[in-house]
Amino acid sequence: MKILILGAGKMGSFFTDLLSFEHEVAVLEKDPQRMRFIYNAIRMQSPEEIPDFAPELVINCVTLNYTMDVFKQVLPYLKPNCIISDIASVKNNLKEFYAACGHPYVSTHPMFGPTFANLSNLVKENTIIISEGDHLGKIFFKDLYGRLKLNIFEYTFEEHDKVVAYSLGIPFASTLVFAATMVHQDAPGTTFKRHMKIARGLLSEDDYLLTEILFNPRTPRQIARIQEQLSALQEMIAAKDTVKMKAFLEDVREKIK
Repeated sequence: MKILILGAGKMGSFFTDLLSFEHEVAVLEKDPQRMRFIYNAIRMQSPEEIPDFAPELVINCVTLNYTMDVFKQVLPYLKPNCIISDIASVKNNLKEFYAACGHPYVSTHPMFGPTFANLSNLVKENTIIISEGDHLGKIFFKDLYGRLKLNIFEYTFEEHDKVVAYSLGIPFASTLVFAATMVHQDAPGTTFKRHMKIARGLLSEDDYLLTEILFNPRTPRQIARIQEQLSALQEMIAAKDTVKMKAFLEDVREKIK
């Protein structure tokens, strides 16, 4: 298959390395510095180069805030039967865009970012495939993710947004609150250092991504849940209520089994 990858960042490079030995792959990236280590793939810097390659599948791997713009830039140069796809962690407006674009599409969300995941070993990682997509496109990504031993979940756009609000909204908000209360530690403990590593990794992500995750309409309810538990914990601590604290800890242990 002829596959065009949009963007040569961490995920774009990952998909290029993954696919270029089994498929004919081209990478479109305006910044030549980012393509220094692209191997075994055609390098493009302008959408005008796309027709000569005539891709059958496009995988949009650009930064979240440019996803829609880049799609609109390349669509005029694609054949009508070319499948377009994204790996965006936030699907805002993509459902409507795909419905009007005139191309078959498939939307997926690898639930492993290059910041924390070991991209050479993804056995314990998860990925989502949006159920509304093109059948052949979904088969392609199911096969690809299956070979990576990923746990594959199929959700609608609506279900995806709910999952993201919970699985990303809660840890993002909790980590940001931890980092916001930071005081320099000369001799930090192991737990503190682990939290710091997570906070630094999270804050290395694109600001637009963090904002869009937190601005998901379903995220405020998840943050309210954090506030409720913090309030309950604060009351127990203030009252030194060992009975309630023991019950609280037992309940938490049960939830994370």
